[in-house]
Amino acid sequence: MNLHRKGRAALVLALVAVVAMAFRVSWNALRDIAGAVGADDTAAMLYPFVVDGLMALALIATLVLTGDARRFALRVLGAYTIASLVLNYVHGLVPELHGRTVDWGRLADWDPANWALVLLATSLPVGSIYFGSDLVAKVLHHRPAPTPTTNTNAEESTKTDTKRSTADLPVSTPAPVTPNMTVLPRPVAVGFLKSTLPAKPLPSIAPTPVAPIERRAVAAESTRPRRATGRVPDAAKPTRPKRTPEQLLAEAHKVTADWPDAKVTAEGIRREVRTSPANARMLRDTLLAERAATAAEVA
Repeated sequence: MNLHRKGRAALVLALVAVVAMAFRVSWNALRDIAGAVGADDTAAMLYPFVVDGLMALALIATLVLTGDARRFALRVLGAYTIASLVLNYVHGLVPELHGRTVDWGRLADWDPANWALVLLATSLPVGSIYFGSDLVAKVLHHRPAPTPTTNTNAEESTKTDTKRSTADLPVSTPAPVTPNMTVLPRPVAVGFLKSTLPAKPLPSIAPTPVAPIERRAVAAESTRPRRATGRVPDAAKPTRPKRTPEQLLAEAHKVTADWPDAKVTAEGIRREVRTSPANARMLRDTLLAERAATAAEVA
């Protein structure tokens, strides 16, 4: 663990040293560019901090921010990196900038290019004020998202509270209610009817036996078919006489006379002749065999 920490510390120190040396190289070019666009010695010396310093600030912001704020910081970092690269490139192309003998406000011979370079060099400080302030405000108002460890602890706490609030003993299942099978007698009127005739006591009514509830349920749920008793009446018997195979074949010949071979099926014959599926299959085979024999004779 100590070696790992030492390696990380050494890597950070090496990175800081490389960045510092790169800043020193870029500082020389940006200082000369600032002097060429009208900055005095103090402003020219601070100018590199405005450009390259904002790049460092945007890089730190990308490590802290998330979502749209992080994308904004990346755009600022990319824009100022390109601007610094362009100004360093111009400094290398114009030797007069090294000795500060170039005409004031003249960074290129072609006027449109010169105007664009002067606009770029002079707008970077203003942009640094705006973008730098915005990045600092985003970093100060940033709220980091909860870590997975926090969510796990919250879930475990919720589960623990749920377990504590649950009863230790399982909920007892209520015992099934058994219906009272005691047959109670029907109430009998007490007293005598008032009438002009001599009063007579009312005759007692014998109680009607009530079938047990369980037996009724069994009888209602029973689906066993009842066997028919006695002979079937003549009205229920089919009136159509039973046909012989020859009669069925004759009817099949008559029905299928103009049918093609593809239409001669057992289902079609069964529907037209009104016979059983077995007889329909027998008729189909017979008809197809007859048609095949007739075709062979013709051929």
